[in-house]
Amino acid sequence: MRFRFIEEQCGAFPIDRLCEVMNVRPRELRAFGSRPASRRQRTDMVVLAHIKEQSLLSLGSYGRRLMTGEPKEISLNIGHRRVGRLMRENGITVERTRKFKATTDRDHKFNIAPNLRDRDFTADRPNQKWTNDISYIWTRDGRLYLAVILDLHSRGVIGWAASNRMKRDLAIRALKMDIPFRSPPKGCIHHTDRGSQYCSHDYRKILCEHGLRVSMSGNGNCYDNAGAC
Repeated sequence: MRFRFIEEQCGAFPIDRLCEVMNVRPRELRAFGSRPASRRQRTDMVVLAHIKEQSLLSLGSYGRRLMTGEPKEISLNIGHRRVGRLMRENGITVERTRKFKATTDRDHKFNIAPNLRDRDFTADRPNQKWTNDISYIWTRDGRLYLAVILDLHSRGVIGWAASNRMKRDLAIRALKMDIPFRSPPKGCIHHTDRGSQYCSHDYRKILCEHGLRVSMSGNGNCYDNAGAC
């Protein structure tokens, strides 16, 4: 602790004076500076690199609890207190910017389905028309992405999934929640926007296996999927 204090204050005070006050010999200080990093220090450097990367990718929205999950993906069992210490020591803070985040990725080469619903948001019976969308909710630790599926007959939520990352399997998990319980008849219209999550081969394969008719909004027209709001 004395050596680290001297290193932190050497820019403001002469090193000789600091060594005298802290009762440290100059050669001991030089030996400390040339000493190889400990195992804990090396781990801290690896974790810090992940923290900086995720802070940049999340636009500063990740808090220490979300940051704690990143090192665990590479088998580093680090607690949130240690992550919080590294964030404090390196000036990494949470930015509450609340900037708009696009949840529809139209920059893909998947096939686009026609708009079968044509802005008709009514349904005479259950499991006749489904609509779904992805949105996000602000929490203390940043954005929480939410995928929901609604039945337009009852306007009730029949499937949902949440995650701190907007990955492709988010929409698939919501779909897999409602199909076993609802057992939709063949021909049920399943309407979405043109996002890559819904146009992907894996997602379309599940719809095809259960006889759901794929319907998608027009290009850049958010009103076509207003029923999911």
